[in-house]
Amino acid sequence: MKFTEMIKNPVALIACVIVCNLAGVIGGIFTETGPGTWYSGLVKPWFLPPSIAFPIVWTILYTMMGIVLYLLWREDRTNGHVKIALGFFAIQLLLNVAWSFFFFGLENPLYGLIVIVFLWIFILETIITSYKVNKNAAYLLIPYILWVSFATLINAAVLMLNPIIF
Repeated sequence: MKFTEMIKNPVALIACVIVCNLAGVIGGIFTETGPGTWYSGLVKPWFLPPSIAFPIVWTILYTMMGIVLYLLWREDRTNGHVKIALGFFAIQLLLNVAWSFFFFGLENPLYGLIVIVFLWIFILETIITSYKVNKNAAYLLIPYILWVSFATLINAAVLMLNPIIF
């Protein structure tokens, strides 16, 4: 499929990208990592990327998620597979925001770990159901699940390195 064929409605595409990036903005409200914050006092794993990597990676991923949402939305929404894929997409987007709230907002890596595991499951379900509807949408979610897999490892490591705090 050519890129120009994919973009039949640029306004809808932009709206979908904005919606997904707004999820990142909302999650960012809970995310404080600077000096003097709860997070700055935690022992972190050696493999934690520099803090500048996170907003860059997440902006790219939220934009890709917006494209996925657009690709799914432009399909026949009376199709049961499309409805399921959109439902899983919505749930994973909500869980994405919820992770920031539980991990940073409540300052609780255990709750964060529980949420991120469910997030991973719903991303996988979104990939599987999207594949039945639009393979490009499914492929665009692969970097997202890989990053969330890495984030899950970081979350688990933070929990293990700071057991007394929780």
